[in-house]
Amino acid sequence: MEQELIQQYTSNLFAVAPGVWGRKETFVNLYFIQDHISGEWVMVDAGLKWSASNIKKIVNDIFGEGSKPSAIILTHGHFDHIGALDTLLKEWDVPVYAHPMELPYLTGQSAYPPPDPTVGGGMMSTLSFLYPTGPVDLREYIRPLPNDNTLPGLPEWKYIHTPGHSPGHISLFRERDKVLIAGDAFVTTKAESAISALTYMKHFSGPPKYFTCNWASAKLSVLKLAALDPEIVTTGHGNPMKGAEMRNQLGVLSRHFDELAVPEQGRYVNEPAVTNEEGVVFLPQAKETIPTLVKVFAASAVVFSLGFLIYSQARKQLA
Repeated sequence: MEQELIQQYTSNLFAVAPGVWGRKETFVNLYFIQDHISGEWVMVDAGLKWSASNIKKIVNDIFGEGSKPSAIILTHGHFDHIGALDTLLKEWDVPVYAHPMELPYLTGQSAYPPPDPTVGGGMMSTLSFLYPTGPVDLREYIRPLPNDNTLPGLPEWKYIHTPGHSPGHISLFRERDKVLIAGDAFVTTKAESAISALTYMKHFSGPPKYFTCNWASAKLSVLKLAALDPEIVTTGHGNPMKGAEMRNQLGVLSRHFDELAVPEQGRYVNEPAVTNEEGVVFLPQAKETIPTLVKVFAASAVVFSLGFLIYSQARKQLA
């Protein structure tokens, strides 16, 4: 038992609820959900570009050597939630489900609204001009989620359309024990800060500011999730939370969303991106506030950091 706990700690695997596990990949979470009747399981989101080997190791540990999901469900398609899909799908060849409003960004039709580095809050925001926005083309695998809010392979679960952070963002809810996987509709760390994002320092927050393109919709989504009165919440960034403390903080966030979640300034604060089933229709004008020299320095820092991260992971695998 002790060895199992050590393995879970070192692999960044964490238990959420019966049949639900999470995996932290650098600064973002992905999830595994097993149906207790059929024994089949699905994966929720797919981490970062270099996550595939780690995911396969965790899958083998939890479900057995050579196991693969019955499906992959995406809360949304931002780069940090779909990074390993290309690699995994070549081996697994399973369907990928997303909300119909998310499909244009996953079928090569449209790029996402650009991230907004002017929202403040830390280095993750400042560097967001570097984050890829697609489009990516997963037409061979992608499927629209059913209109009745059911989730393929998970009869106990339903999805809730929670747009704002992205047009087709969804959250997942299991009524039996009130487990909520909120994705990035809200998060339990300060996603804009590199220190908080990497260490998962507790900070109950709205959706990551730099990618949220419609703040009015984001507010309605948090209100919708708070009304579910969840017992356990786990999100795209940060550690799971449960019980009275979590419900209190979710209630405060929902009641004071404008003050606590919406940035004081930003491209989408006063005017949202307009999207439809074909992708982006209108973007408010961007304000250039980051000098070129800062961008060059930031890009260099990211390249160095990624190189160090890849080197560290390679050493761990060889050890």
